[in-house]
Amino acid sequence: MKGLAMKRIGEIGWVKKEAPECGPCDALVKPLAMAPCTSDIHTVWEGAIGERTDMILGHEAVGEVVEVGPMVKDFKPGDRVIVPAITPDWMSVEAQAGFGMHSGGMLAGWKFSNFKDGVFGELFHVNEADGNLALLPDSIDVAEATMLCDMVPTGFHAAELADVKLGDTVCCIGIGPVGLMAVAGANLMGASHILAVGSRPNCVEAAKGYGATDTINYKEGDIVDQVMEKTDGKGVDKVCIAGGNVETMDQAIRMLKPGGKVGNVNYLGSGDYVIVPRVEWGCGMSHKFIHCGLMPGGRLRMEKLASLVEVGKLDLKPLVTHTFKGFDKVEEALLLMKEKPVDLIKPVVVV
Repeated sequence: MKGLAMKRIGEIGWVKKEAPECGPCDALVKPLAMAPCTSDIHTVWEGAIGERTDMILGHEAVGEVVEVGPMVKDFKPGDRVIVPAITPDWMSVEAQAGFGMHSGGMLAGWKFSNFKDGVFGELFHVNEADGNLALLPDSIDVAEATMLCDMVPTGFHAAELADVKLGDTVCCIGIGPVGLMAVAGANLMGASHILAVGSRPNCVEAAKGYGATDTINYKEGDIVDQVMEKTDGKGVDKVCIAGGNVETMDQAIRMLKPGGKVGNVNYLGSGDYVIVPRVEWGCGMSHKFIHCGLMPGGRLRMEKLASLVEVGKLDLKPLVTHTFKGFDKVEEALLLMKEKPVDLIKPVVVV
């Protein structure tokens, strides 16, 4: 089979490989639509998770089941499915502890384009199919459905990690596709004021549509100063981080009220240490809580998020700004994600 791979750090290219084998509990899936991610950019061009050789990229796809193992009960060839970016080993002790995304080790529930070939191939393997696939409802467009694989669950997880409550004032730092879903998640969870930090006009407009009450442009001054001005010097109850770098945590702590919580889902592709300001963190005694996490994966998560789209409570159309037709276009889409033109939110390749 053919796939778009990370040849080595800083280089991508097409490779041919043997098709994956289907285990007794597993499935083989061919993609119907795929989406490149900023995480792929961190992996290839920043070497964020180390060297990988001829590893097929991609972790966002909806597809059609081609083969299932003899122990798979709920899926069959021909089913259209949503495939989460995170596919835990559900029998692991980590999953039993409530952290399936770390099944087998830290971040090991993230298998695609990390520990095994990803979804940018003509065929890809899904472990524990009954626990990691979800049927794709007919009412959801395949291009929009790719947002359910990673962008929606990751963005919503930022709001979950921040423990957003009714009436909270929330700042969402970064309003790319994940950050926009953090805004949407905070809004659905009952936040009152939502301050969205970003600069690209289409992202700003999308953030307003998803529930942002205020927007902050980091190019127009220090975002902490702007947050404090908009909150009359009080700061915010919760912070969702979906962008930035190792210094962004410093800003989050500075704008956060005592007793507040940070929910970070930002993939830090470079840097050695995360900066936390000592004094503003109350010399370690501020009750300013830092929560970070890889998105939960699995079937139930996908089914619940899809249900929000089905009933009209979550509109994914604004996220998909560039659509490509044909499997061979995945390289062009990935490079577009690397370049990030001003009008881009998310590119999708429809096979």
